[in-house]
Amino acid sequence: MDTVSIDNRGDFGLWAIERAKEIIAVEASALAIASRDGKDEEIRDAANALGAAISAALLEVYDGLVPEE
Repeated sequence: MDTVSIDNRGDFGLWAIERAKEIIAVEASALAIASRDGKDEEIRDAANALGAAISAALLEVYDGLVPEE
């Protein structure tokens, strides 16, 4: 993953939009397909993967906010 410099609210907004597009393209698509197929285990796994991707994105930006010691 590339390093992005976020210096203001606008930069953060652009990063968030692009990151959300990536997550939706992969994880939400998998959830939609699993939901269509109707298998509970696959739906649960896909939903967990979507949640994990969102959490990872939030932690990614948080880690960038914390000054390195």
